[in-house]
Amino acid sequence: MNITQTSVAERPATSEKVDFDVIGIGAGFAGLALIHYVREAGLSVRVFDRAADVGGTWAWNRYPGAATDSESYYYCLAFSKEILQEWSWTKRYPGRQETQEYLQFVADRCHMWPHIQLNTEIVEAKYLEGRGIWQVTTGTGETFTAKYFVSGMGMISEPVIPRIPGMDKFKGPLFHSSRWPREGLDYAGKRVGIIGAGATTVQMVPELAKTAASVTVFQRTPNYILPAMQREMTPEWEAEIKANYDAIIAKCRAHVFGMAFDSPVGRNALDTPAEERQRIFEEKWTGSFRWVFETFDDLLASPEANRMAADFIGAKMKERVKDKRLADLLTPTFDDYPLFAKRPPLDHGYLEAFNEPHVHLVDIKNDQPIVEITETGVRTTKEDYEFDFIVLSTGFKAYTGALEAFPIRGEGGQTLAEKWKTVSECVMGVCAAGFPNMFMVTGPQAPFANLPTSIEQNVIWITKCMAKMKREGLAVFHPRREAEKAWTAQTADIHRQTLMAEGHKVNSWMMGANREDKPPRVLIYFGGANFYYDALDKSAEEGFPELEFENA
Repeated sequence: MNITQTSVAERPATSEKVDFDVIGIGAGFAGLALIHYVREAGLSVRVFDRAADVGGTWAWNRYPGAATDSESYYYCLAFSKEILQEWSWTKRYPGRQETQEYLQFVADRCHMWPHIQLNTEIVEAKYLEGRGIWQVTTGTGETFTAKYFVSGMGMISEPVIPRIPGMDKFKGPLFHSSRWPREGLDYAGKRVGIIGAGATTVQMVPELAKTAASVTVFQRTPNYILPAMQREMTPEWEAEIKANYDAIIAKCRAHVFGMAFDSPVGRNALDTPAEERQRIFEEKWTGSFRWVFETFDDLLASPEANRMAADFIGAKMKERVKDKRLADLLTPTFDDYPLFAKRPPLDHGYLEAFNEPHVHLVDIKNDQPIVEITETGVRTTKEDYEFDFIVLSTGFKAYTGALEAFPIRGEGGQTLAEKWKTVSECVMGVCAAGFPNMFMVTGPQAPFANLPTSIEQNVIWITKCMAKMKREGLAVFHPRREAEKAWTAQTADIHRQTLMAEGHKVNSWMMGANREDKPPRVLIYFGGANFYYDALDKSAEEGFPELEFENA
């Protein structure tokens, strides 16, 4: 394909004058993919972002140690073979800055900047009934209109801020990990408190521990931690990747979690003799999530197989922590919860950090719950801890949080937050009944998979729909309520058959169980990302039967 700037239609394709054919929010992977495919369809587009640069998650998450958990060479957009060949990754798992630089490179190379408006917060989006268009309002009061409104705000972008008494009393900096101060924060020689022990903390602690006077982690639930086994990209490895990129991208498209992994089709842990099973577990312990997906097919479906996997991971974790009491606190068991009922982090030295005398762990679930934040730190039921700053590493309002953070009004003025008060219903995670001409990229009930792959598959479906409407002179689409109910029921039925359904017991964000303002709900399609992508393709081939169209 030619990646010079695609010409766009001089006049938006709608019966009413609008500013753009498409307005998108979010200039990360989703926003850049949207610009590319919308231009390919000959439509005009403007993507807004409140950040000062492109990057999405990677523009905001500036905490020490922030990095991808997917391997670099398939954590990327695939629409340009030229960019796949031109861009060079430096590591197996790139850090925040390198990932953002990649997205800047894509925006530069594809001449996307004229379609991006940064430092602009959208405070309301509403569907103008009777006119068939969307209007968005910025924080400065400006308004813009478009035929289509697309959210590319990300599934984990709106932070959860816990309600701990006294949070306004603390005299030092106190902030969510995803809002790390832009100018940086000097933590050398400082006493750092971290509330929360999920994937962000697992990345953050090894970096902070290098120079901080002390690091104290307040943990509610331990995690199954898989090894990252970071390594530098070598010329030989890069050459092998670039020579096989078509196969790598195809492998992502065909994998249940959108990863460039092989699959042990037909090999089950329960059917494998113990000695052989242990040999395979050890052989595949080479870093990344590969271990889960390239060992046995039944680890996430069979409780007995999952227990075997949990026991293996637990033993590996405990080998790396010298103090037995700490090792036990840091290591979950199957009896606590199954592997993948919570999203497992990748380790870059987290467990070893607790071998250092200045790194501490506080069990706030079983030993000493937090009572309040004081002027000088954190008070538990047993002790006062003093800190120079406190990090709230308390996760995100996954899948729906960004879509509920400001009013997005559909028919009758109903907001998405109102619609999703008890159940987050969607059509394939890309649109919702009652919200005509609105699309979501990786919305609720989409898969939890390698995000660039899922994003691109979503955007392809979205722009195929736009192209159909342009070609056939259609003005408005309405997501069918019956299609939404059917997808929601299917997603819930699949979820009940998996061990991920145990997530509500451990406050997993994958079920929204980490939120105090909503009951847990099914947020993720666990039927396999590859089958989900097939469903998108089938929908497009059949003319989008989930939607009802109005003529112009």
